[in-house]
Amino acid sequence: MNLVNMKALTDQELHNLAMNIVGHRLEEDGFEFMAVNSELKKNPQFVCLRDKKLHFVVVKSIAYPGDPKDIELYRGDLLKMKEHALKFEADTYFAPVGLVNATDYELPVYLNEEYIVDYDGLIPI
Repeated sequence: MNLVNMKALTDQELHNLAMNIVGHRLEEDGFEFMAVNSELKKNPQFVCLRDKKLHFVVVKSIAYPGDPKDIELYRGDLLKMKEHALKFEADTYFAPVGLVNATDYELPVYLNEEYIVDYDGLIPI
């Protein structure tokens, strides 16, 4: 791997990548998008309808060595989002997406290079 011309993805690009991964899965699972917000640190990222029920989805990209299954880091934001969702009678979900360089876990995820995704689906909040 020639690191000289490699461009590491920014936090916003990693977030957008995670949103694409989650968005495709939501679409496959029959969710209809009402609103999409790709602004970093602005929740929720997806407001969806499925079976006439409103759903709020918070997406976070988590770079290695972070653990996408450790939701404690985001508990405050998630509880705040759940309170907000209750006003709309919406269900709230967390969609953590782990991303790591496929060649070397210690390197960042690079543009146009292989990466590994750790995403197990929506976690109800």
